Amino acid sequence: MNWGWFLGWLVLGACVAVGLAAILTVGLVLLLLAAVAAGFLLWKGPRNAIAGSSTGLALPVFYLAYLNRSGPGTVCHATSGGQTCTAEYTPIPFLVCGVILFAAGFLIFIMIDRRGRSAG
Repeated sequence: MNWGWFLGWLVLGACVAVGLAAILTVGLVLLLLAAVAAGFLLWKGPRNAIAGSSTGLALPVFYLAYLNRSGPGTVCHATSGGQTCTAEYTPIPFLVCGVILFAAGFLIFIMIDRRGRSAG
């Protein structure tokens, strides 16, 4: 199996997702870096490892679920100057979306790899 290439695409997918989320700050730099990395991975690596990009897209979604882990609603935390309150969403939709993306990338990669082995 080409797990190293899969991990490369995983990192690339995470870079694209973070780049799109942070488009107004460092997003353009991350997207440019992702485009260069995608060119390299397409040139050198096997095509079936591209499924790792779907898995990589799940990582920032998992982070959003983690950030909203105390939600839904207004969540307050004590600070040295008093208290800070933030509005949080429910983490369940982020978690479900992340699990679907994460599992889909792995399953597609494994299915394509097995098909390639049985044909070859």
